[in-house]
Amino acid sequence: MAESTPQDMAAKLLATGFERSGPSAAALTDPIADTPMVVTLDELRPYEHDPRVTRNPAYEEIKASIRERGLDAPPAITRRPGEAHYIIRNGGNTRLAILRELWSETKEDRFFRIACLFRPWPARGEIVALTGHLAENELRGGLTFIERALGIEKAREFYEQESGQALSQSELARRLTADGYPVPQSHISRMNDAVRYLLPAIPTLLYGGLGRHQVDRLAVLRKACERTWERRALGRPLTVDFATLFQDVLTQFDTQPDDFSPQRVQDELVGQMAELLEADYDTLALEIDDSESRQRALTSEPAAPKPPAAPVVPAAPSAPVSAPQQPPVSSGPRDTTPVSPGASAAPPPASPEAPQDQHGQRDERLQGHIVTPAPTTERLQSIQRMVADQLGDKLPDFEADALRAIPVQVGGLFPISDVWYIEPGLDVPDRLRVHIAQFAREIAGEAAVADHIEASDGGIGFVCVTPAVGQAKALPAFARAMLTLLHALSTAPAPATGLDSARLADDLGPLLHGHGGLVTRLSDAGLVKLFRLLRLARRLLDLQAGEAGQAS
Repeated sequence: MAESTPQDMAAKLLATGFERSGPSAAALTDPIADTPMVVTLDELRPYEHDPRVTRNPAYEEIKASIRERGLDAPPAITRRPGEAHYIIRNGGNTRLAILRELWSETKEDRFFRIACLFRPWPARGEIVALTGHLAENELRGGLTFIERALGIEKAREFYEQESGQALSQSELARRLTADGYPVPQSHISRMNDAVRYLLPAIPTLLYGGLGRHQVDRLAVLRKACERTWERRALGRPLTVDFATLFQDVLTQFDTQPDDFSPQRVQDELVGQMAELLEADYDTLALEIDDSESRQRALTSEPAAPKPPAAPVVPAAPSAPVSAPQQPPVSSGPRDTTPVSPGASAAPPPASPEAPQDQHGQRDERLQGHIVTPAPTTERLQSIQRMVADQLGDKLPDFEADALRAIPVQVGGLFPISDVWYIEPGLDVPDRLRVHIAQFAREIAGEAAVADHIEASDGGIGFVCVTPAVGQAKALPAFARAMLTLLHALSTAPAPATGLDSARLADDLGPLLHGHGGLVTRLSDAGLVKLFRLLRLARRLLDLQAGEAGQAS
């Protein structure tokens, strides 16, 4: 091999390098995982479907904070595939607008270059982005009723594009909850009415912050007037329809919320209806008020009744005795001691250890109500509280409500004030059998066949002494159905008597809810006792199964 000369070596060193034969990337692809990055205002755009269209009420306070401290919580950003600009991912459009203002006022670089967290565009990107903005806006400043309504209508559009079919209001509520923005179906119905019937006529009023209760009143008024119009306009040659009339009247009141009066809207609407329908104003107003009251009763949510201040003790000893209402932390068993009509309701003297004992019993009682835990997160609970506050609703509190369980009182030898909870002193097999047998006797007593129920030390605590064939046929249908049901519950072997267990399937429905061939049905008190019997029997069988497992 010939040696290279200095000239050959120089020529090789000066030769051109390798060249790419394929296309070169014009820009880097977006990260596939959450990645901190610095972006400029020129690269960042607000989310175009942001539900907030009015100025954030806390705008000036947020601006002053950012001017002094900078961004304590920089917004998360994302980017749709193929687009040049980043967008706010979930909340933060107000902060972006403030940064643009501060940059134009100060030209400080800290307002122009922002440290953000980039999050990849998800598969359900539009829905995730919209529900994220709805939730964040609720947490950081609240939305007006109409902004929330329009945001949910936009979410409906995205969901329908995703599924390829129209969604009912209940299905929309289910999907919103699954995506982290829970809204009850009844609220979605109100929002739909506001967007469809009110927004075209009073946009200034709605965007000015008209609340849910006033929107509800207008919606109920519209429906009541529409029903009256349809009934009275039947067969009349009218020059205007109700939809046009309602819009024309409502448009006159498109002012700021402070100047708005629903009563003035009603007076004007009823006045024009009376003129067009040639009806008396007062008669028409009374008719609409009556229809409005019925509509409000159907659509409003009932308020929780307040507990009585003191236990009610019946005056007559012969009357059925209901268990007195007791505090959730009561230490005494409620359904293990007979209630005497003349018994005193004086509380036991307090002791220093009482608060700790009561707190422990409260926790034990609370755990006794949890059949299976319902998973949740602090963020979801916070969003639910914010939505409930904005809509004027009371958020259910499980820890408070569970201590009341099913609020029902039924008298008897062992009065019931809680169908589900089992006191610790009752939670042993022998005591459970005593209570089960007594409930079975009281239930059978409604059909005058209590003497056919006998207590038992085995099974679930009672047996049904079935009558002979001739005696069974002589019993009323209600009594036969009652005995057949109790015998089936007692888990005893099938009797060779006149009770036909095959008819239980036909008699069970009429026996419980009263429709069918039976003349009567189980009373409400008897039904509660049946529920309690079943609860205690299930617990007894669980205890027996546990003992059998330990013995083996």
